[in-house]
Formats: sequence, C-alpha cells, structure tokens
Amino acid sequence: MSEVMARAAWLTDPDAAAATGMTTAMWASLQPDKTAVVDPDGTAITYAELNARANRIVRLLRGAGLAAGDAVAIVMSNRHEFIEVWAACRRGGFRLTPVNWHLTADEIAYILNDCEAKAVFGEARVAACGPAAAQAPGLRAKVAAGGGVEGFQDYDAALAGFDAADIDDPVLGNQMLYTSGTTGRPKGVWRAAPVVPVTGIYALRGYDARSVQLCAGPAYHAAPLAFDVGFSMGAGATLVFLDKWDSEATLRAIHDHEVSHLHLVPIMFQRLLALPPQVRAQYDVSSVKYLIHGAAPCPPEVKHAMIEWFGPVLSEYYAGSEGGAGFLIDSHEWLKKPGSVGRKPELLGSKILDEAGNECPPNVAGTIYHQLPPGGGFTYYKDEKKTQASRVGDYFTMGDMGYFDDDGYLFLTGRSAETIISGGVNIYPQEVDNELIKHDAVADSSTVGVPHDEWGEQVKAVILLKPGHQPSEALAQEILDFARRSLPSFKVPRSLDFVTELPRSEAGKVQRGKVRAPYWEGRARQI
Repeated sequence: MSEVMARAAWLTDPDAAAATGMTTAMWASLQPDKTAVVDPDGTAITYAELNARANRIVRLLRGAGLAAGDAVAIVMSNRHEFIEVWAACRRGGFRLTPVNWHLTADEIAYILNDCEAKAVFGEARVAACGPAAAQAPGLRAKVAAGGGVEGFQDYDAALAGFDAADIDDPVLGNQMLYTSGTTGRPKGVWRAAPVVPVTGIYALRGYDARSVQLCAGPAYHAAPLAFDVGFSMGAGATLVFLDKWDSEATLRAIHDHEVSHLHLVPIMFQRLLALPPQVRAQYDVSSVKYLIHGAAPCPPEVKHAMIEWFGPVLSEYYAGSEGGAGFLIDSHEWLKKPGSVGRKPELLGSKILDEAGNECPPNVAGTIYHQLPPGGGFTYYKDEKKTQASRVGDYFTMGDMGYFDDDGYLFLTGRSAETIISGGVNIYPQEVDNELIKHDAVADSSTVGVPHDEWGEQVKAVILLKPGHQPSEALAQEILDFARRSLPSFKVPRSLDFVTELPRSEAGKVQRGKVRAPYWEGRARQI
C-alpha cells in the first residue's frame, strides 16, 4: 500500500487509525470544529486544534533527538495540553509515563530517571517540576505549560515553529504507568506490546455524536487515563475536565454539559450521596448513559443508592495496570449478585489460591490470580524479583483477595496484607466495612487489625462520621451493636475509634496500612 493510500485509510477507518495512533487525526478530519477538550477554567479546544498541536509535538520531540520507543513524561494537572502530549505520543511511537503531580521533587525525579525519560512536559503550578527535572540528566527536552518554569521552554513558544500538518509516518505509541508504591519505590508496569483499542466497544457503551465525557479524577491515574481520556478521544466525544473533586461541582458539570459518560470511584459516590437532598435535586443527571466505576471495592449499600439515583447505568470493573482478564458487571447483573465485580472471564482465566498454592473451592476466600496473556504480559520495569514474586506459573496476582461463589461470580474481600488474623482465623476487613457503612451515622469505615497479646490481632473499626453526628461512647456502642446484627461474632469489631479523615491514595482507595500503622508503633505485625 502506498503512503497516500495508507494515510487515506487512517483518515476514514477507525481500526486503521487506532493501529497507528492517529485516531484524533481521524476525528480532526471528520469533525474539525467539534470541541475536543474543555478545561476546568472553561478554555476549550477543537479536534482540529488538538490534532495540529499533537503533530507539532511529534516534530518537536524528533527535533530534540527522540525516536519511537523513547520515553516521554507528563507532570501536569487536568488540562488540554495533557491530551495534546498524550495524542502526540500515541502517533509518534513514544513511551508515555504520566506522573502524579502531587509528588515531591525527589519522587518525581525518581520516576523521570527510572522510566528513562528523554523529554518531560510540566506545568508552572507544579512547583516540584523544575527541581525534579534538574535531577534527571537524561532529559533532552523540557517544556512547561501555564507559565514559566526555570530550565523549561514555554509550551506555546516551543510548538510555534513546527508544522501542524499530519505526520506521514505514524507509529503506535505505548505507555508505562507506575504503581502507587505503598511499599518502597513505585515500579513501572511495562507491557512491551502497545494495546490497540477495540473500536467496536464505543458503540457498545453508548457513544455517539453527542457524547460528552466527564473526567473528575486525575488524568495521570490509570483508570481516568483509560476510561475518560482514552474512551472519549477514541469515540470522538467531548472531554470535560474537572480540576479537583467537588461533589456539587461534579453534579453541576453533568447538568450543564449534559454529560453522558464518566468514570468515578466509590468514595466519590459516597460524597455525592452525602449532599443534602435539596442540593442533589437542583441538578439533572438523566443525560448519563454509562457510569463506570472501580479502583476500590464499593459497599453494596452505596451502589444500591447510586443505581436508585442515576438509574441502572453503572458498570463496575475489576482490573489493574498489570492487565489480566478483567472483570465487568453492569447494573442489571449486579442487582442479581450484589457485591460482585463480575463473572469469571472466558478468554483469560482467574483462580483463587490459598497460602499453600492450592485452588480454593467456591465461597472460600484466598488470593486472586489472573492468567497472563500469550507472550507473558507485563513485567515490573527493572525489577525481575518483584515480577517473579507476583507469579505462580502463568498466573499473577496484584495482592487482592476474594472468592468465587457457586455461579463463578467474584467477590472482593480486601488485600492479602490487610487480612486480619485473630486467633488463627482470617478476617477480611472489607466485609466488615460493607456492613458498618450501612449505619445512618457512618460516612466511611476502615476496619483494621490492632495488637492483642492473646489473639495476635483484634478487630478495630475506624469510623468517619457523616456531618451532623458527633463522636461519643454511646454512638460507638450503637454502631457496634448494629454490626452484631449482621456479622458473625468473630468479625464484629471489639473496639471503635472515630477520625476526622481517612487517608486515601490518588485512586480513592483508603490506605488501610496508614490507618493501621499508629496502632502498631513499636511492635512488629505478624502476617
């Protein structure tokens, strides 16, 4: 096929465009004046503008000596330049690493060096950008948006001298995301083969010419990057960015922009549901056709309330940056199996293993293992030891625990490091939290194991109250009595503490280890 014919193919054929990273170029050809991205401050760019800047960025990076396969890092908040760099890496063959811009300069510098970034795109509001880049000698290009950063080129000025026409030799780029680093340094999750989007999925999930996607979480994180950025750009939808979580602002954005698609995490559900009824009633959410959620277990009580409010438009996923089979369950199926994250996939298997490596029977919890795809799937970048430690044969684990019921539906019970072992009995804290949160006064719960001289560990509930409720011995006893009505006696917390906030990761997961740590100061926890 000639270059001209190949170019014509990706301008009109979604599959050809996806295979070469030129999907946004295709949409720029088909709908140049359609709004592609709306920033938190209301700034908007069209698909034609997005595509032109992506082409300029490719030429800028090539001019700095980068070639396909080289690494590019983004240290930016939710703004249109993030999408422009993302689109450029998709078509230029570059390996993209988005970096959590809330990290310290040393933490950002570690990732820049570890991923071997040759270019970094930063932002003036991120004070750590300049100091971090100064510690990364391998950088050949440093570009900053939103103002000046010492040692960086201005974004608009840097792009101005390059041709905006479509590049004629696109190569599908890749990405390498970093784990959250709950123990030790974060590690890059590397899959050598770029993932080519299956374009037919957009129609299955209800995308059409009027679709509007809301990105309420950080675009640098795996789930918003995939479900908000990847899906909106793949479907030619308008992507609306929020800068940070604000419950009422989220409802206002859904109402004002007639949002049809969005990704949220369970804590966002809880905060939306905590809004006063009169506030919720001000905003029409009937435009929402597909609301996907995951990243952390969702208490069934919370999900029931969201389905009652938004309708049966919720779909829940269970997966990780490492890949694997992936579980998905829609609202209709979930209502028949409340609490499940989906049925065992048919293409790539999953299984539950006990501590001895034996497969667990139905309804018995153990560590969840996912089958690797042909060719071996992912590795932890520069960490073969960690890669092998996560594997049993051609299966790997992310450290999550759960069980399959008699019908093959998966239920999550927590993470292996979070399991409470009291008197030799395993207690899964997520199961306890799912009951405690049903109490009218409880906004959120993090059940942990605390030291006990006789039993090794004892179950403690750490509770965040809803507004209007005050901590007291009487309320603590009321919540514990409430738990006794639905939990077996050995799972009922023996004590309860109230807190004013619970630590969370950028993905919205409660960091149970940080909740537990103060209770174990000066003592070694036995696992």
